[in-house]
Amino acid sequence: MTGFLGALSDAWAEIRVHKLRVLLSLIGIAVSVGALTAVVAFSEYQRQFQAEQSDRWGGRAATVVVSVNSDDGSPVDADGFDARFSRVSERFGFSHTARISQGLTVDLQLPDGMAPVPARIMDPAFSQIHRERLLDGRWFIDSDTEAMAPPVVITEPLWDRLGRVPLSQHPTVALSGPAGGTYQVIGVTPRQGFGDEELRVDLLYDAYRARVDALPTEAWTQYEIWMGTGQVDQIAPVLAMDLRAGLPAGQTVTVNRSDWAAQPGAMDAQATFEMITGGIAALILALGALSLINIQLVAMRQRVREIGVRRAFGASSGRVFFAVFLESLVATTVAGVIGIAIVVAVLRSEWVITSLFYGIQDIPPFPMRAALIGLLASVIVGAVSGFIPALVALRVKVIDAIRF
Repeated sequence: MTGFLGALSDAWAEIRVHKLRVLLSLIGIAVSVGALTAVVAFSEYQRQFQAEQSDRWGGRAATVVVSVNSDDGSPVDADGFDARFSRVSERFGFSHTARISQGLTVDLQLPDGMAPVPARIMDPAFSQIHRERLLDGRWFIDSDTEAMAPPVVITEPLWDRLGRVPLSQHPTVALSGPAGGTYQVIGVTPRQGFGDEELRVDLLYDAYRARVDALPTEAWTQYEIWMGTGQVDQIAPVLAMDLRAGLPAGQTVTVNRSDWAAQPGAMDAQATFEMITGGIAALILALGALSLINIQLVAMRQRVREIGVRRAFGASSGRVFFAVFLESLVATTVAGVIGIAIVVAVLRSEWVITSLFYGIQDIPPFPMRAALIGLLASVIVGAVSGFIPALVALRVKVIDAIRF
């Protein structure tokens, strides 16, 4: 133990003496380890970002979609199946279910006149199932069914057409037709990408149905259930059988998963991404290690006299080996810690993450796996880059000090 501490003390003293050389070595290692840590951390943020984007389209894992159709294409009794679905949902105790009807068109009063606008009607749980992100305002809640002016959520392009009136001023829109009346705008969904100019209104399902006798014939309705991934394989087949039991002849119930986790190859794509980013990080680190080894070997040629004098004063081979070996190990470990600290400080900023991954909602904490991998990599690089120069130092003899 005393010999190890002595070698560690000698290594630290050499680092202090050769500050410039060590500094040049540490900069490259700090950058390499920081890049490795950042790449590993990015893969974690990318996983979360990809999951959220997929959730917005297909629902969270695991989302089951139920739809009913007639074999001859005739309209299905929506109210009858709605009652059937409600009974089955209560029996299973589902906490997140939503009805979504699409394909509707409503006549909306715009500043330049009345215009047909696509519409969707849905239950409040839709926003939780699909991680709906709002630019301003809020989403539907259950108590909205009792509001005098039914609520609507509109898209950002439609908000622009209406003059972008602040929601704090309680703007309203006027619809005509069977569900005509005054509706209060409570939320605005942002553009989904460049060039998105879709005009659309989202209405609360029960509030819409209270104003019409039946859904339009062009509308198609599906039911979504968000349940745990651990029980979906057992519940989905039983759910399908319960919904089909006693179903009128000529009607078919379909039960499928729509979330990203059920898609074939979803996890393979993420694994491929991590493999590619990991390979890039390993290449960066290998280049940093080669640079450090080269610098250490060049420096070792300049330290022949120093090492020869040490051997003349009785330094053992082990003492010389560990002094040179630990010099690189300590230096790279310190450099790795500095590089990791900088990356952690930068990536802990919410502004940085939201700028890199626009639209991410649930920002995960900085992954400790990335910091541990970076630290382990710095130790390994230090050990490899110190081992070769240490072997060279062992071959230095006392007579070599006189020649130099």
